[in-house]
Amino acid sequence: MRFNIIRHFTKREWLATAGAVALIGASVWLELLMPAYMKDITSLLIIPGSQISDILWAGGKMLLCALASLLVSVLVTVISGFLAASYSFNVRAKLYDAVESFSMAEINRFSTASLITRSTNDITQVQTIIVFGLFVIVRAPLMAVLSITKIADKSAEWTFSAAVAVVLVVIVLGICFIFAHPLFKRIQTLTDNINRITRENLTGLRVVRAYNAEDYQKAKFEKANEEITSNNMKAHRIMSIMLPSMMLVMNGISLVVYWIGAYLIDGAPFEGKAELFLDMTVFSQYALMVIMAFMMLNMIFIMGPRSLVAAKRINEVIDTESSVKDGKGVEHTDTQGEIEFKNVSFRYPDAADNVLENITFTAKKGETVAIIGSTGCGKSTMINLIPRFYDATEGEVLVDGVNVREYTLEQLHNKIGYVPQRAVLLSGTVNTNVAMGSNGTEGYTQEDVSRAVEIAQAKNIVENYPEGYEHPVAQGGSNLSGGQKQRLCIARAICRKPEILIFDDSFSALDYKTDRELRDSLKKNTAGTTNIIVAQRIGTIKDADKIIVLDEGRIAAIGKHKELLKTCSIYHEIGLSQLGEEELNNV
Repeated sequence: MRFNIIRHFTKREWLATAGAVALIGASVWLELLMPAYMKDITSLLIIPGSQISDILWAGGKMLLCALASLLVSVLVTVISGFLAASYSFNVRAKLYDAVESFSMAEINRFSTASLITRSTNDITQVQTIIVFGLFVIVRAPLMAVLSITKIADKSAEWTFSAAVAVVLVVIVLGICFIFAHPLFKRIQTLTDNINRITRENLTGLRVVRAYNAEDYQKAKFEKANEEITSNNMKAHRIMSIMLPSMMLVMNGISLVVYWIGAYLIDGAPFEGKAELFLDMTVFSQYALMVIMAFMMLNMIFIMGPRSLVAAKRINEVIDTESSVKDGKGVEHTDTQGEIEFKNVSFRYPDAADNVLENITFTAKKGETVAIIGSTGCGKSTMINLIPRFYDATEGEVLVDGVNVREYTLEQLHNKIGYVPQRAVLLSGTVNTNVAMGSNGTEGYTQEDVSRAVEIAQAKNIVENYPEGYEHPVAQGGSNLSGGQKQRLCIARAICRKPEILIFDDSFSALDYKTDRELRDSLKKNTAGTTNIIVAQRIGTIKDADKIIVLDEGRIAAIGKHKELLKTCSIYHEIGLSQLGEEELNNV
């Protein structure tokens, strides 16, 4: 089913397809009438005493068939265009919905560059085959079969020559498809690669220029570009065999038909020569129609392999189910803002070892719980289990006394305000970024946004803009500094008025003064909200109600700042790496 292109058609599109097929059948029927009319015209021309009016009448009927066939073909093209556009709309929506439902495990499996290619280039490939393919796929076999039935009762020699021509054409098409299909499959993968390199280069343009790495990046791009170009050249060299081969067979069958016809006419009695000549004329027309039908299939064999690969890649995404699924939903909880980890272990998909091992702790409502440890010890992984970006491999993560798997994702996320390690802003304005998400309500007032911005220590920044809260924010927040982006991300989390605030190293771009002011503001204005803070600075977490020290995925110690300085060597070493002994004891 992964190769099935039309599985996403709606009922309306199936009706349109049925109409198009009927029109194509009518077009073929009209075209198959024309050789018969040509036979009538030729017969009138060679029979003495024929009236010019009879010739014109036969010619007029042939012309009407041609015009009617043209009109029907135009209608089929219009319907095909509608089907292709409608298909793209439906599949693009399904693809977007599928990606939106993915957990981080599925996102990492496909990669961002590949998902972009599948949402754009792959859909275009399938759209193209629908526009041209419907007409050809239905018309070509129908034309071939009906043309063969028209000539099957003629001379055995002529019929045999047509059969040989058809076999030769099928062999050429089969060979080209067998060798080209793997190349087209690789082309789509190489398109992912070139998109990845381009996206990487544009995103990291400042770093590339700062390190004079333009030539290095250019070499990477040229290598990827050369690979995709080379594969395209190989594929199209193979496909280029088709048209000349078809032309050779088409011209050859014409020559063979007339050669056999000359032989048959020469050996026939005088009174049968005219009839044989007329049969030869008609047979040559129908034989050419058979070959032309296969020549039309040439287009499908050129575009088809790549479209099949694209369809498979699209369906792979749509058919992939998220490893994180909605729970049945929770109507009521006895507590609010409480988080509990019970013997939680976690391993990334396909990883050999656990990243987290036997994590157990509780964060009560209104508490500030900080998590600290060396780089790569699993701090971010641990807090990513709370909003279910991943699910725990073993153990339970509870929010308000309920396993997070029991909640619907919407319910769970409405309890949480999340500030990621990397500040993420979307193109729009300050207002649209801070007021993102409804949190189960109709939205946020300007007062809510202003309050959140003030708590996040960004009021002076925003109000100094000429446009104020309507100040434009570029994609990724590229027109803001790192500290400004972090503060707006924190404001966005506060604006939700959640039960739980999660800060994943979200103060790293702030100066010490702003860091202190922001923490004081949070303590004053978000009383009753549970705060989970991942941080590297001792100064950021020293006032936390509970500090969890992680070491290689395990909890090394839990306590307050002063207590941990005395009892946990790891915490003490982290403190000494940032502050002197005397200063550390006075913090």
